[in-house]
Amino acid sequence: MPIYKHHSLFLLHSHQVPTYITLILFIFNFLHNFFGHHQLGHSIHSSANMVDKQPHLNGAYYGPAIPPTAQPRYRHHRGRSCCCCLFGILWKILVALIVLVGLAILIMWLVVQPRSFKFHVTEADLTQFEYNTNNNTLHYNMVLNFTARNPNKKLSIYYDKVEALAFYEDARFSNYDVITYMNSFRQDTKSSSPMSAVFSGHRVLPLNNEQISQLNQDKNDGVYDIYVKLYFRIRFELGDTISRHLKPKVKCDLKVPISKIGTLTLFQTTKCSIHF
Repeated sequence: MPIYKHHSLFLLHSHQVPTYITLILFIFNFLHNFFGHHQLGHSIHSSANMVDKQPHLNGAYYGPAIPPTAQPRYRHHRGRSCCCCLFGILWKILVALIVLVGLAILIMWLVVQPRSFKFHVTEADLTQFEYNTNNNTLHYNMVLNFTARNPNKKLSIYYDKVEALAFYEDARFSNYDVITYMNSFRQDTKSSSPMSAVFSGHRVLPLNNEQISQLNQDKNDGVYDIYVKLYFRIRFELGDTISRHLKPKVKCDLKVPISKIGTLTLFQTTKCSIHF
């Protein structure tokens, strides 16, 4: 019988090899006959993988040497680190420059204390303001006197050009060049300078019924609501340094009384608003 044959082999070899090895060979031979060669080989391969995954082995080990666990390699991103350092240095330099410029501007402002000029309409003489509804023509004659004051202690002002526009009921009826490049001037610190504008002539000015009604009301009251806008072109001077041209706008809301022969008309000095 086959089983006695294998048993005889087992007894024969049991005298030549150690007992525990003989036992292992017997179990392997039995499993090989029972499960088949393929399934047993798969089981042994799985067991070998499990053994390889064990970090430590107890007792004697007669298999191949277990290689040491590979240590992870850390890559040194030298280029990236250099870029980050350079960016950090540039950022610090930029912040330092911004702070220094801000401090310089603040110190300069505290020392100079720049202020805008002041502008007033001191006199207004309106001798004619008649509207002909037949041809929609306005006949006017008005003289305005201004005063421009420089309140700065360290800044002088150059008035290079000033143009004045006169409006009635949001309709422009005249303009005048108060200052041109021919009569431009320099205004010293803490000083005032007179200016004047003459609006005279006639102009076709279409007015609607509401505007004509307001004109008749102002005529009966003897006081006209006239709006004057002035466009400036100026420069500031500090020592030997002169600024670029600035273009502020000045707006004046006036109540101008009509001047009649034999009557005294009083005009109230009006402060104008300045917008840079």
